[in-house]
Amino acid sequence: MKRKRLSDRVAPLMLRRTKALVVDDLPPKTEIVRSIELTSKQVELYEAVRAAVSKEVHEEISRRGIQQSKLLVLDALMKLRQVCNHPQLLKLPSAQKVKKSAKMELLKEWLPGMVAEGRRILIFSQFTEMLSLIEIELQKLGLKYQTLTGQSKDRGKLCDDFQAGKVPIFLISLRAGGTGLNLTLADTVIHYDPWWNPALEAQATDRAYRIGQKNPVFVYKFISEATIEEKILLLQQKKRALFEGILEGAPQKLDFTETDLDDLFAPLK
Repeated sequence: MKRKRLSDRVAPLMLRRTKALVVDDLPPKTEIVRSIELTSKQVELYEAVRAAVSKEVHEEISRRGIQQSKLLVLDALMKLRQVCNHPQLLKLPSAQKVKKSAKMELLKEWLPGMVAEGRRILIFSQFTEMLSLIEIELQKLGLKYQTLTGQSKDRGKLCDDFQAGKVPIFLISLRAGGTGLNLTLADTVIHYDPWWNPALEAQATDRAYRIGQKNPVFVYKFISEATIEEKILLLQQKKRALFEGILEGAPQKLDFTETDLDDLFAPLK
């Protein structure tokens, strides 16, 4: 009820053409959740990290309460997400010994064929260090690419070069490229890692899927099986009405209940 009143109040101030109004002008979009099984070494690392951070978080909550423990909770969840993306992101000696990532192996398998087919690809990640690791593999594969992060100073030229077809792969940090880019030459979007707010993920996809797009668009979401990433996906679905209710794409306050945390830190099945 409160949300409806707020939505009614701000509606006169929000004159915009929503995606629902222009969807008939756009080609088809296909969204595919690609479940990926962690490597055996990743599973071992994930379980070790999960057990350690779960114990730490629950002890902190017992001492200080859940509201005062949110920074520790988010740090713990980030560590698990890093293991899913690539163990090399996690600055622990045990993680640095794990050299392979299941997601990276799939990306290395897919990209040469996609580029050979003439596809133009956007790859989004929340972690700029993850983009750096992808860069290394693209160099080994001999694939041309460019990268946009918050540190990039030639944002406009990067977009123009991609739109001109100079490179087939554009690596983009989610925060730097979630809005304000027109990349309609892309026909493939890969979300390397899921983020909490599905509206922001959708905005990133909309860099390609917008007016001016002439080709069908394929959107792939890489999700590590049975991990924190699957649980993020379920939370997104559970809270989608909240995320999309009033100001689509606006940052939302991230709240967890103790039940949510028990589920998020549960062992791999």
